Amino acid sequence: MIELIRTDSGNEDFMALVKNLDKDLAQRDGDDHAFYHQFNSIESIKHAVVACQDGKAVACGAIKAFDKDSMEVKRMYTSPSHRGKGIALLVLTNLENWASELGFKNCVLETGMQQPEAMALYQKCGYKTIPNYGQYIGVSNSRCFAKLLTS
Repeated sequence: MIELIRTDSGNEDFMALVKNLDKDLAQRDGDDHAFYHQFNSIESIKHAVVACQDGKAVACGAIKAFDKDSMEVKRMYTSPSHRGKGIALLVLTNLENWASELGFKNCVLETGMQQPEAMALYQKCGYKTIPNYGQYIGVSNSRCFAKLLTS
């Protein structure tokens, strides 16, 4: 059974999963990793979700305010041994519900071209490709997405 825990960036399980995410991204992104890493600080994240299976943290994700109407999805990660089981979908859905509960109308996110499984998840969940925003404008290895949340 999967238990979803709403927490913040101070949660030890969340921090450990993000450390594994950063290792994975460093391999995938290669020389581009330093550029992306500078935008992924977790210190100010107030809304994080950790997924646990049999008491072990196996996946995470977070949201942070992007603008007055949108939350940005950040730090999505599933341990390799737990991929392909729908856990990321549960985390993402919980994050979207939380954003909606907080009064936000949209979610936006950025992911890299080296993460095809992430792009597939977001498209499956109704995210649409949008022009790259903010620091990702003009970055060919980035893809940005948005989704209108239902109330």
